Amino acid sequence: RVNQSVSQQGLSHFDLSLSLLKALTPHFTAEFGIRRFVHAEQDRALAEIAHWTADTNHHVRRLASEGTRPRLPWAMRLPALVRDPAPILPILVALLDDPEDYVRRSVANSLNDIAKDHPALVTGFVERHIEDGSAERRQLLRHASRTLLKKGDAKALANFGFAEARGIGAILTLTTPNVVFGDKLGFSIVVTNGDVAPQRLMIDYAIHHVKANGTLAPKVFKWKQLDLPAGSSQTIDKEHAIRAITTRRYYPGAHRIEILINGSICASADFDLRMT
Repeated sequence: RVNQSVSQQGLSHFDLSLSLLKALTPHFTAEFGIRRFVHAEQDRALAEIAHWTADTNHHVRRLASEGTRPRLPWAMRLPALVRDPAPILPILVALLDDPEDYVRRSVANSLNDIAKDHPALVTGFVERHIEDGSAERRQLLRHASRTLLKKGDAKALANFGFAEARGIGAILTLTTPNVVFGDKLGFSIVVTNGDVAPQRLMIDYAIHHVKANGTLAPKVFKWKQLDLPAGSSQTIDKEHAIRAITTRRYYPGAHRIEILINGSICASADFDLRMT
């Protein structure tokens, strides 16, 4: 409530209010509070916030990245940064190798926000900063690319060593083509590398759920990574639970599953969902 009061009433005391929110954030996180200042006077606010990236307190450093996220969930959006996120990139670069995972995850989430509107900007950012990066930095950049990787963005996949699959075949078998709500969809694939070179594969699957109007809407799920030698095959099994979750309502009818290998659809099949 203190942060909210400062945010709502402090614009007329701009610098003092930002300093107060910085001081409060180790006790009451202030990422919601500073957004009003960024929205009101972006250049002025970011000039001050940029200094926070070198603060000795990790809560303050995280505030610099979390509070400037263009699409911070449950917070006011920052439309100017949604349109052009370039002004916050120096803040994110300064925190790429922060010693605290708490801070690095915030940086990754900010980049993932940006990727939703500017995918090429983020894939380029990752390409520039991944070479010779530490394991922690690579993990950050991988988490930052999660939306693009799920979408099968070719550049995002290439940044992590997943080139376009060549000569890859996949045979999909459903072990439970009829699923009762609350049970599991069982399936397996036989993946074959028909190319003359080994290939690094990212294997995901998409479930196309029936919506209320009868159309299908896909949701991609991460599955497995493997290095497949030339001329070899591998069988992979999976069970996917079809159960109640807060973010989805299920409807009966014909659903579809697709197998994605390095972003390309390699196999698909339909299954029937019954509610009872």
